[in-house]
Amino acid sequence: QVQLRESGGGLVQAGGSLRLSCAVAGHTFSLYSMAWFRRSPEKEREFVAAINWSGTFKSYADSVKGRFTVSRDNAKSTLFLQMNSLKPEDTAVYYCALRRDYLVYIDSPSAELHSHWGQGTQVTVSS
Repeated sequence: QVQLRESGGGLVQAGGSLRLSCAVAGHTFSLYSMAWFRRSPEKEREFVAAINWSGTFKSYADSVKGRFTVSRDNAKSTLFLQMNSLKPEDTAVYYCALRRDYLVYIDSPSAELHSHWGQGTQVTVSS
């Protein structure tokens, strides 16, 4: 059974940093692209960042480009999202997602291309 578990969310002041992690179990993590999405009460679920199976290719939403960095550790089956210079508008529940098909990657993938999701971790940025 595939399981994705996010951690690292919390409350931070504007300008601060957080590092999210997503541990994946029960799956051949190293063959699959991954992504981060987020959802807030004001917005529908939106793409944040994506990374291919080897970590060679990455893409970001314009709203987080230059502030967020996605990475992965295939030896530990873990995905990361380093978030710097956080803004109140970054407040959301953040989800990691596993791509449905292996060895496939595109920039800014849609949510529908992902077959498994974590439970989400809350990030709150105060002004």
